[in-house]
Amino acid sequence: QVQLVESGGGLVQAGGSLRLSCAASERSFSSYAMAWFRQAPGKERDFVASISNIGSSTMYADSVKGRFTISRNNTANTTYLQMNSLKPEDTAVYYCAAGRAVFVVRVTSAEYWGQGTQVTVSE
Repeated sequence: QVQLVESGGGLVQAGGSLRLSCAASERSFSSYAMAWFRQAPGKERDFVASISNIGSSTMYADSVKGRFTISRNNTANTTYLQMNSLKPEDTAVYYCAAGRAVFVVRVTSAEYWGQGTQVTVSE
């Protein structure tokens, strides 16, 4: 069982930046692709970004390309999401996910989820 704990959410003005972290309990962290999803009130959980198990490749949703960067530190069992140029439409609960696919881009591809962290971007 992999436990994922997100941190780093908060309130930020439009144009600002936040860095989310996701700490994993599993020693075999490097066996898993990692991803970030987000869910706004009343909407489905959407893919944001994913990174391969050794960090050599990444994928992004079109809505965040050029603004968000996913990375990982397999020594520290941690995945990060650097979010720059934030917009009000980025407001959502952000979830960390782990899976054994090359990338985790679908909700159904994720085997483990964190509890989520709120990101609110004001005008």
